[in-house]
Amino acid sequence: MTTATSLVPSRPHCFWRNETAILIYIATATVVIHWLAALYSPGFHRDELATLDDARHLAWGYVAYPPVTPFFARLSLLIFGTSLAGFRFFASLANAVALVITGMMARDLGGRRGAQLLATFAALPAGLAIGSMMQYVSFDYLAWVLVSFCIVRLLKTEDPRWWLGVGASIGFGILSKYAMPFFVAGVVLGAILTPARRYLRTRWFWMGVGLSLLIFLPNLIWQIRNHFVYLDFVRHIHARDVRIGRTKDFLPDQLKFTMFAAPLWVAGLWFSLFSAAGRRFRLLGWMYVTPLVIFWIAQGRGYYLVGAYPMLYAAGSVWGEQWIADLRSGWRTMVRATGWTALALDVVIFSALFLPVTNPNSRWWRWAASINGDLREEVGWPELVHTVAQIRNSLSPQQRVRLGILAGDYGAASAIDLYGPVYGLPPAISGINSFWQRGYGDPPPETLIVLGASQRWVDTQFNGCRIAARSWNRYGVINEQTGDHPDIFVCGAPRQPWSDFWRSFRYYG
Repeated sequence: MTTATSLVPSRPHCFWRNETAILIYIATATVVIHWLAALYSPGFHRDELATLDDARHLAWGYVAYPPVTPFFARLSLLIFGTSLAGFRFFASLANAVALVITGMMARDLGGRRGAQLLATFAALPAGLAIGSMMQYVSFDYLAWVLVSFCIVRLLKTEDPRWWLGVGASIGFGILSKYAMPFFVAGVVLGAILTPARRYLRTRWFWMGVGLSLLIFLPNLIWQIRNHFVYLDFVRHIHARDVRIGRTKDFLPDQLKFTMFAAPLWVAGLWFSLFSAAGRRFRLLGWMYVTPLVIFWIAQGRGYYLVGAYPMLYAAGSVWGEQWIADLRSGWRTMVRATGWTALALDVVIFSALFLPVTNPNSRWWRWAASINGDLREEVGWPELVHTVAQIRNSLSPQQRVRLGILAGDYGAASAIDLYGPVYGLPPAISGINSFWQRGYGDPPPETLIVLGASQRWVDTQFNGCRIAARSWNRYGVINEQTGDHPDIFVCGAPRQPWSDFWRSFRYYG
């Protein structure tokens, strides 16, 4: 018998109201927030300036990082020019994609809408922080999340073809930051120690390995041709970080970077390593524990592991959804309210620290800069270049003919290259990182304006040095440029031949 209800057509499924669409809305909102925040930012960070400068010299490798970040920086230059908001767009977009994938991992682990949203909001603070600057951390973070997602899909569907996605994501990750091999160690060790080892015996695994190596190959060739210069760079940077104490709090940093979401990733670790429901996904636990131990022993910096948390947030949200369902109604409401309040506090705190939209003289900005020192390094670059132009204008016509601007740090050198053409300044020269490879010009300078150096050093290296000005900024912010080496010198040529000086001038930072 046909009922009246059966005659009513079912409402078609609407993508724009389903869980994935909601995740996309949240992710899109972060891109908009980053764009608006950049409009109020005082300027480029010194690291962004270096990336922007490298973007003008596209290559398959650089001293300080692989080629992905300068590539996206070049795209932003072609599309948006030197707009700061446009320059940060692709970093923000990378973190938005990672947010959506985090929610999708929770779905594939068995979570419903609530678990997917919970995992996404747990990852939101890191996304807001990392996406607030154009830096390789953004693309490295996305790569780790992509690897995690492909592994989850492999374990859920038992389709070994997902090794191709894993391989492509690993290749992208190595071209973003050389931390990816530590995550790969977790994938391999975890696969060997769990039932996932059966997937290693398929041809798709080796095809994934081959794909990752093929993607990495151009950068590997560049490193070979440049005598693996990154190894020299990272040895210097690591020794510096250990010396000044940047690595001493690696384990506490894991709680600092996850804050009130820490119980969620701990639950995710428990779910993946020990629970019966998470037995299929044991590999995820090893993917976290392995790089954690390696970075801790090797004295890595705390943020190196940040890309491993989204998969644990997803797993923890699924475990939490199952656990809450067994609670009494009153307890269920209280636990949910507490969890969402904690995550909301994380979002507020990270936004306050990484997205201050007031000028550097405000109380809010000063408080944020006291914790997030990167904010101070966004201030004063146009003033610095304007000061250098004034010094150039004060020189005699003879001194201007073969004038060079030598910068001791990549921030100053990149700022000269960005803002200097308006004043007719020559490109900066420097011995730091990839700048050294670009040389000192032909013919070499006879008069130098020197930034970011000490009086003692310039007196030993050059003839006839004098202090011509001091670095400053209109906000009076003390940063690396105004605090460490504020004097700007006018000097003659090096005391030794330029070729000899240049060979001894290479350094890393």
